[in-house]
Amino acid sequence: MVHQYKLNGYNIVLDSCSGSVHVVDEVAYDLIALFPEHTREETVERLLAKYAERPDVTRSELEQCWTDVEALRDAGRLWSPDDFAPLAGTFKERSGDVVKALCLHVAHTCNLNCAYCFASQGRFHGERALMPFEVGKQALDFLMDHSGTRRNLEVDFFGGEPLMNWQVVKDLVAYARSVEGERGKNFRFTLTTNGMLIDDEVIDFCNREMSNVVLSLDGRKETHDRLRVDYAGNGSYDRIVPKFQKLVAARGGKGYYMRGTFTHANPDFTKDLFHMADLGFTELSMEPVVCAPDDPAALTPEDVETVKEQYEILAKDMLRREREGRPITFYHYMLDLTEGPCIYKRISGCGSGTEYMAVTPWGDLYPCHQFVGDEQYRLGDVWNGVTNTALREDFRACNAYARPDCADCWARLWCSGGCAANAYHATGSIRGVYAPGCELFRKRIECAIMMKAAENDLK
Repeated sequence: MVHQYKLNGYNIVLDSCSGSVHVVDEVAYDLIALFPEHTREETVERLLAKYAERPDVTRSELEQCWTDVEALRDAGRLWSPDDFAPLAGTFKERSGDVVKALCLHVAHTCNLNCAYCFASQGRFHGERALMPFEVGKQALDFLMDHSGTRRNLEVDFFGGEPLMNWQVVKDLVAYARSVEGERGKNFRFTLTTNGMLIDDEVIDFCNREMSNVVLSLDGRKETHDRLRVDYAGNGSYDRIVPKFQKLVAARGGKGYYMRGTFTHANPDFTKDLFHMADLGFTELSMEPVVCAPDDPAALTPEDVETVKEQYEILAKDMLRREREGRPITFYHYMLDLTEGPCIYKRISGCGSGTEYMAVTPWGDLYPCHQFVGDEQYRLGDVWNGVTNTALREDFRACNAYARPDCADCWARLWCSGGCAANAYHATGSIRGVYAPGCELFRKRIECAIMMKAAENDLK
């Protein structure tokens, strides 16, 4: 499958299955569009007529261009065959029941009362709770016991607000460090926080033990304080920004992400992203809100179109900042065209429900944090392991080729079929698709590829 688009002065042709990206001139762009359904002679005649006023577009040049496109096709760089479909059902089977990452919900409670919180202010539609150390320790043992020969393991401390259970976080890290050598494992920890409880001790510990820290900030004060409020209704911006700046400075600007959410109130989210850059933050992520369609925060179809325009604005501005020597990183534009994800990851996706699971304060296992609290998606617990094996197999079989709506999408080997949780919440099935999310993902990939083309020009 070939996808063509124009962006920021670049004519880009993407071959979906081979991953080849071609930046071409306007004539070649038009010829490639005609190539599949027209003969050489028909194509040449059409283009001679279209470019009649351009003396450089000659019959011989067009004949040569056709020959070049034929060579790319024969080399598997255009219209390459999809040889991956027969493998899609076997990739996850090869990994067996190996688990490589856990999201530990150390706190099902929060000190903020964010209006759009998908986790019901940290309660995940259940009771408020803090994870006891014994449950967290068993979760780490479960991970090590079920990680096979895999050495590197990932653990996210999540909530709610994990700093509300700070001593347990520290104790779990200490336990993991005490046993990882004898178990032949290496733990990589991440902490996601709203920042309200950050102090010098948290900063020092995180910089010593956390490979990554995710900091929740929605951008401008008026944007952030509209929804991210405490239980008295007061905004949190003024209290957390100085703490975030101190933490990031102490980390040397590495191993963190400012993670914002945009809603119907700010589909022009680049204003908020650029505000975060002006505050000195360079590692940035902004995500569309996850909520019911009738929620006041939900993105409308008009908002989706605005957001797509914003992605283009962001890409162009990032290129400008790069030229000026003050770059910023946007999570969704991080793209490696030469040594990116292997075909296993491109087909199978994030591994939720198989390689990756979320753990509640009570030790229950769920496919990921967005399924927590939905009893039909409970996989088991950290003492008995996965007992709902049918559910695990359902997730194992969920890949880029398992979703009928993905069949004709040029981006399916970039998104791996999309987020199972978003699909479930939008359609009632993990094999559905969240259509607005698909639109936004495709636009992000187009922008990221364009940026690679532009960066290549700068070399």
